[in-house]
Amino acid sequence: MAMDNEKEEKAEPDYTRRKVKFEVYGEEMIEKVVNSSGNSGRVYLPPEWIGTKVKVIKC
Repeated sequence: MAMDNEKEEKAEPDYTRRKVKFEVYGEEMIEKVVNSSGNSGRVYLPPEWIGTKVKVIKC
């Protein structure tokens, strides 16, 4: 059984170091740096954006 678990872990490719290309369509873009906030990160956005759908892409 231990052998099966090792094979399963090795079978999953590591995507964390690869860069990918995204093509996104939208109305407006803001580029900001994430600030520390407790055990997490935070980015402030304009109040006009409240209630809208946003996407975040790490560069």
